[in-house]
Amino acid sequence: MADLFASAEPAAPLAEILRPRTLDDVIGQTHLIGPGRPLRLAFESGKPHSMILWGPPGVGKTTLARLTARAFGYEFIALSAVFAGVKEIRASMEQAEHHLALGRKTILFVDEIHRFNKSQQDGLLPFVESGLVTFIGATTENPSFEVNSALLSRAQVYVLQSLSDGELTQLVQRACARVLTHLVLDDAAVDTLVGYADGDARRMLNLLEQTDTAARAAGAERIDPAFLERALTLNARRFDKGGDNFYDQISALHKSVRGSHPDAALYWLTRMLDGGADAKYLSRRIIRMAWEDIGLADPRAMQMANDAAATFERLGSPEGELALAQAVIYLAVAPKSNAGYMAYNAAKAFVRKDRSQGVPMHLRNAPTKLMEELGHGKAYRYAHDEPQAYAAGATYLPEGMVEPGWYQPVPRGLELRIADKLAQLRQLDEEAGKAPDAP
Repeated sequence: MADLFASAEPAAPLAEILRPRTLDDVIGQTHLIGPGRPLRLAFESGKPHSMILWGPPGVGKTTLARLTARAFGYEFIALSAVFAGVKEIRASMEQAEHHLALGRKTILFVDEIHRFNKSQQDGLLPFVESGLVTFIGATTENPSFEVNSALLSRAQVYVLQSLSDGELTQLVQRACARVLTHLVLDDAAVDTLVGYADGDARRMLNLLEQTDTAARAAGAERIDPAFLERALTLNARRFDKGGDNFYDQISALHKSVRGSHPDAALYWLTRMLDGGADAKYLSRRIIRMAWEDIGLADPRAMQMANDAAATFERLGSPEGELALAQAVIYLAVAPKSNAGYMAYNAAKAFVRKDRSQGVPMHLRNAPTKLMEELGHGKAYRYAHDEPQAYAAGATYLPEGMVEPGWYQPVPRGLELRIADKLAQLRQLDEEAGKAPDAP
């Protein structure tokens, strides 16, 4: 009789069963591990080096770290920066020293290295510098911002990419050929899984495991999209709300609007909404786009962006998202001007470096008789009392300050008329014989 309480070995997850044992088994990252590529050459050199593997989840960072240790015959110590602290780092170094005493070298792999604070990262430096360990860090965040410069300078950064649809399909085929031999996935089902895996191999293998479990429970062998829709919880695609993926997509949205491409702008907006981005944050960014890239070329753009944000506040999701979409379309097709944006930045830069200059007497307020006697407001010309409501030749800058010419209207939209108006006013100044100095 079988022992009911006998412990059984847990079944290894599909991702572990299919984990590559050699570099040639790796699917994807051909720009790094293909013939003559950097990581391939590093493996062929016979001497490992410290490195940081930067890329989205599920693209093979841990796999490449393990393969490095296997290829060079090094011991492998893995730490997660989420759970490890100084104590764990110290224990790992003691383990590495033990390995060295036995004539074996060590690779220290730190997953999510960006989660270590500065002191924790600094704590690794002496051991990396001494050669006690070869350091490999994995991160989903830009190491330029998240890894100490001292540690960064001692490691080569390799950028990993999301797997393509073809590479994910290859992964499905490998899983079915080696493990899931009892399942038959039609092409449409594979396409469905590939779409929801969204470049993430780990997610793909998890979906395949869920599919296998559901198929066994239902007694099914042939898998089509309808079965997947019934059996699986197909979550939204990968979207890191605080990571590089988020800011890259925001950048793409902004640049598509600036580039006057409404379809591209709509694509990035809907991608972000679909991925779970905060629509209120997107509203604020859309308002920013209106002020930065359209400006006075079409003042209606600011109103449109503000109204869209207010509409979303009132309606919420999903109804209010239409307003954001409409605003993005309008901003994309509107005439573009960064003249105001550039003028403001130029003025900020000037004031930051310039000394504090006094207000000319004719521009000063004179609320008291004493101030009036001191000359405050003397010779000020009230523009509304002048022809065309313009005091030709009057000056408004600090005494001696050269006209900077910061605001330069672009020849588009409303700024065409603004440029004409300014040119007319400068002509009046010249006729008055007191034209401001040119920049």
